Amino acid sequence: MSLGDRLRAHGFSPKKRFGQNFLTDVHASRAIAEAATTPTGGSVLEIGPGLGALTKHLVERATKVVAVEYDREIIPLLTEELPEPLADGRLAIVEADALTIDWLAPIKDGPRPHAIAGNLPYLITGRLIERATQLADEIDRAVFMVQLEVAERLIAGPGTDAYGALSVFVQAAFEVKKVITVRGGAFFPRPNVDSAVVLLVPHRPRRAVETKAFQTVVKAAFGMRRKTLRNTWKGIFGWSKEELSANAVSAGISLDARGETLGVEAFARMAALAGERGGSPAEEPPAVE
Repeated sequence: MSLGDRLRAHGFSPKKRFGQNFLTDVHASRAIAEAATTPTGGSVLEIGPGLGALTKHLVERATKVVAVEYDREIIPLLTEELPEPLADGRLAIVEADALTIDWLAPIKDGPRPHAIAGNLPYLITGRLIERATQLADEIDRAVFMVQLEVAERLIAGPGTDAYGALSVFVQAAFEVKKVITVRGGAFFPRPNVDSAVVLLVPHRPRRAVETKAFQTVVKAAFGMRRKTLRNTWKGIFGWSKEELSANAVSAGISLDARGETLGVEAFARMAALAGERGGSPAEEPPAVE
């Protein structure tokens, strides 16, 4: 019986408002599970288990898996798929919103390594990645299925078209690798875009601490990509033109360059000067998608 037939037999239809595109490709599921649990063992928090395509491979490799599912209507189907690991305690299912639940609490007492994994809903991918970045010091790895375009932004280096604020913030906390590309046919219903699996391994220590000043210099630099840093950073932290120039020299940055040419450490050096010299954001930096 196909996945679609199974869902219809239970009177269930994928919900667009939850971004439900269920993974059906076994190769992709195994790739995520292996990336999240190498070496085997440890504890995994899975975001959005759906019908358990990934969950069944995680429980084969991890000591403890906690699956966080927002859609209460699908939990009985998931429970039906995985009775044995639920019975023996290898798996726990928690009905909760992954955007608000404490990710660490369900796995903090479990054996290490601690991992976060999941096929992320496209609509909230950015916010979930932001949460992972905030927790980089507390976890050992994160493995996510994301839209291919997002994956390319996560791994992009300075000077490339895909490089942006998201690249900087994530790469400040993680080493990012693309594991595999996954075509639309690997999901039900089939999305209009392709996806990719990315592995995020925390830097110890971080390449840069995401302070308010760091957020400000990064977001301002990418808020107007075609302009030079002299223009995008004009008035930043209330600095005069002379102060900005002096600080850029101290940070080893040319104000004639554009933001997409700077690496993580360059942004960190400029942000550090704001703290050293009493700077504070003059205004809220432009939002970056």
